Amino acid sequence: MAKTIPSPPGLPIIGNLLDVSTGGETPLTPLERLADEYGPIYKITVSGTERVVISNHEMFKEVCDETRFFKAAGPGLRALSDLGMFLAQSEKSPDWGQAHRVLVPAFGPLSIRNMFDEMHDIASQLVLKWARRGPSYKIPVTDDFTRLTLDTIALCTMNFRFNSFYQDEMHPFVDAMLAVLSEGGARQKIPKVVQRFMRNRNELVKRNFKLMKDTSEEIVRHRRQNPTDKKDLLDAMINNKDPKTGESMRDELIAANLTTFLVAGHETTSGLLSFAFHNMLKNPSTYFKAVEEVDKVVGKGRITVDHLKNLNYISAILRETLRLHPTAPLISRGPRDENTESPPTVGGFALQKEWPILCLIAKIQRDPKVYGDDANEFRPERMLDEEFDKLPPGAWKPFGTGIRACIGRPLAWQEALLVVAMLLQNFDFRLDDESYKLKIKANLTIKPDDLYVRATLRQGVSATTLQLNLSAPAGGLKETELQRAPTLASRHSDGKPMTILFGSNSGTCQAFAQKLAGDARRYGFHATTHDLDVGMNALPRNQPVIIVTSSYEGEPPDNARQFVAWLDSIESQSLTGVHYAVFGCGHKDWSSTFQRIPKLINGKLEHLGGTRISELGISDASQNSMFEDFDAWVDYKLWPAVHSTFGRVEVSESQKGPQIDMDISTKTRASHLQHDVQQGKVLMAKRLTATGEPEKRHLVLKLPEGLEYEAGDYLAVLPVNPDEVVHRVLNRFSLPWDAVITIRAGGPVTFPENTPTSVSDLLKGFVELSQPATKKNIQVLTEHTSDSSTLEQLDLLASTVYQTEVVSKRISVLDLLELHSQIALPFAEFLTLLPPMRPRHYSISSSPLRDPGTCSITYGVINDESLAGTGRFQGVAGTYLSSLRSGDAISVSIRTAPATFHMPASPSQTPIVMFCNGTGLAPFRAFVQERATQIAANPQQKLAPALLFIGCRSAAKDSLYREEIGQWVAQGAVDVRYAYSSEPDHPGSAGCKYVQDRMTKDRKDIIDLWKQGAKVYLCGSPGLVEGIKTVARGWVEAKEGTDPEKIQKFFESMRNERIAVDVFA
Repeated sequence: MAKTIPSPPGLPIIGNLLDVSTGGETPLTPLERLADEYGPIYKITVSGTERVVISNHEMFKEVCDETRFFKAAGPGLRALSDLGMFLAQSEKSPDWGQAHRVLVPAFGPLSIRNMFDEMHDIASQLVLKWARRGPSYKIPVTDDFTRLTLDTIALCTMNFRFNSFYQDEMHPFVDAMLAVLSEGGARQKIPKVVQRFMRNRNELVKRNFKLMKDTSEEIVRHRRQNPTDKKDLLDAMINNKDPKTGESMRDELIAANLTTFLVAGHETTSGLLSFAFHNMLKNPSTYFKAVEEVDKVVGKGRITVDHLKNLNYISAILRETLRLHPTAPLISRGPRDENTESPPTVGGFALQKEWPILCLIAKIQRDPKVYGDDANEFRPERMLDEEFDKLPPGAWKPFGTGIRACIGRPLAWQEALLVVAMLLQNFDFRLDDESYKLKIKANLTIKPDDLYVRATLRQGVSATTLQLNLSAPAGGLKETELQRAPTLASRHSDGKPMTILFGSNSGTCQAFAQKLAGDARRYGFHATTHDLDVGMNALPRNQPVIIVTSSYEGEPPDNARQFVAWLDSIESQSLTGVHYAVFGCGHKDWSSTFQRIPKLINGKLEHLGGTRISELGISDASQNSMFEDFDAWVDYKLWPAVHSTFGRVEVSESQKGPQIDMDISTKTRASHLQHDVQQGKVLMAKRLTATGEPEKRHLVLKLPEGLEYEAGDYLAVLPVNPDEVVHRVLNRFSLPWDAVITIRAGGPVTFPENTPTSVSDLLKGFVELSQPATKKNIQVLTEHTSDSSTLEQLDLLASTVYQTEVVSKRISVLDLLELHSQIALPFAEFLTLLPPMRPRHYSISSSPLRDPGTCSITYGVINDESLAGTGRFQGVAGTYLSSLRSGDAISVSIRTAPATFHMPASPSQTPIVMFCNGTGLAPFRAFVQERATQIAANPQQKLAPALLFIGCRSAAKDSLYREEIGQWVAQGAVDVRYAYSSEPDHPGSAGCKYVQDRMTKDRKDIIDLWKQGAKVYLCGSPGLVEGIKTVARGWVEAKEGTDPEKIQKFFESMRNERIAVDVFA
């Protein structure tokens, strides 16, 4: 018996309109979210029409059966007008049949090959535009690729030039087309009876469509009046006859199909190219493999059509791009009239013949049953010819299916291969914003939104030689005509040049780089700071190049990934003449990957011919002394090495003094601090723990429009210092609360220059006031006092007791100034000692399936007696967050977690085991909330088991979300095991004090799930993680033996595959 299709409950009249409303998202996002919630098939009712939505490969393969199902016209454009072959109701349409028979020969291999020179012509216009704009130009990728593909399809198919690269505005056809497509998508969610009364919008649609129609008709009319010998598609439609009927195509039908080519042919290809460059730049190892292939196949000469067949890896990149981001992301199918099933079915679910079936291609092409647990990852190797040929039918269908699949596929493919190859041959690319998170804009097709890149001509290429090369014969220009690529060498005359590159996600390494740049002036150097990726192919020679970077689970920071991949791709001795030093930040609790990226860069630069001028500097965040470690390395290792290599520079007394010139008498704080955050709004705030317990709180906020996240991701929050701490600074320096300062020049790059700024605002939002003082800070303080007792105490603090008396007690520069009134430190120099305010990252504790526009975080608040004896110590971020109330604004961004800390791609097949304590519960609350939402939406879908271990002090006082978790347990979303450290005899704790004790007690359950392929997640304190590791190591030793090397290899092989760890201090 056929099953009933699950469906979200609808409302009278509007049905499921609210379920599919976008709220700033693309129209497909809610459909995909409903698929996550309700499973691979569900039914919705919108505008009085019932529609079925499918999202897995197995069901899609069924509806691709041309004997049972057919292509139905998409709902978005069907209501607007007939656009030729694209939207014919079926292949039975006489117009579709005639156009298809006439045009198929015109899209043959020889015809497409003959279009190459015209494609090269338009691609050359794009290349020259980017070359002339230079590396400082933010390239609007999607817009420029739209110009490219529109001009290409028009020139190749109808010998018409839009000349989009010779004018600032897009051709009116494009604006009209985008308006029509946008309106078509919007009308899917508007009841038809309402559409009749939208007079202004209806009139606008008519005008836009008329402009498109008139453009196409004018092209036909011009060709008839001015015939040519060119055998393009327009010629075929005008002069060729239907081989079946012997009839010619009428002009109205020709114009409709020209519009089809212009719309479908350029929109989808521009999206493909935009997504391909996004994917390559976000996965730089693939980018450099593609560059290597172009260099090998094409070299420096002019690309020819015969080169394209050998671009196998770029073909794989394009295939993988279309798998993840099919630019036509939805296919509409329907049961054929000839289908004799009663009722028709798909996947065993009953259909009605009038129901359209919407196929979510992006979800279907990410089915983990076909593509594995890394189905959401960009991996072009799976699309190389041999692997691609092994894919099951229906697994890759970005061009549609059956007889009505895209007729222009070979044209689009040749154009895309050519453009990618030409661009990689001539430019080095990087993202304008390395932290860019993909945003989608949709007008029935999809493209990246707000995607900008920067392009630098590759070594040996200039705008002049490029223009010659584009028109040169296949051999290209001679080597003597080529030029060297520009570097980052400073042209500033105030001091010797120095380049500082940083790789940073959390802001710490960026702060170090900015601090070093400010200090360099006192040593006679003019330093510039850049993201590490900016150094790709541009490392300057014969000046110090200082690199400050971190590792994240052994991977580079966002703004260093391309640089690291570039080092892996270049030849030995390529960096001769580069003088460098590296400082690395890390955390020893990630023992297997500790300092991996700094060590890799340090070794690679030397291997490639660079000269190391100082030994690798290393800091361990677990020791809470990163700022002190950096200062010590700079003072005792770096500057002596720089002076030894480049000589000392005489500097004036003014350069040696305080580095801020200011008067005591907006650009946003985030932009000055160089942090990419947006304004969210607090919706709800509450305390989770009982009075008297360490305070832990819950905060819910409305996200800024356009921000999306997955369960497991982080929320970055830009906090402000507590008012009490700001008042302490004002009192110490006798400054009124309303004082205004203007920083004239020479200060840290994160301060607003030449802008009157409230001193209270500066102290509150721009600097870290509670950071433990470094030894260098203490040394500066000694220079501003002559009191012998004070000097003696400061000298002691900077000696062997520094770790126990300063770092462990969290004694800040402000604390020292309050404790020692004899220090006469000027306020200007006080500011130079403070690092810039940086964002704090919190694991999101909610699932977007519950509400994609909101998220929650779970955090602790520190408010204890100061160990320095200066009142109370207040944690910066926790104090700030706890002060927020409903309606307050908050500066936030989303920080994507490593892919391994997301839920499995196949939740129905892969069990999960989670270990946490304290606020480490946050990401697992998100995981379980997502599972509970899925079960509530569709009780028929089965999820793999989930086992959660929670450590806290007491069942009644600090067991976070206890009631809510109990409901989820009853629902079957999770099995929970508690360990109460203060109440081990509590029945819920089963005699276990800590999570690792409970782990030992429930060993059998964990082992059983591990054997079923479970993924294991840890989130909590270093003590929790170490305890779990100790127990797990004992289990492995009992099974595999005690060989430490073998044990280590086992855990390293599981890390980031089946074991994901997040440690917080």
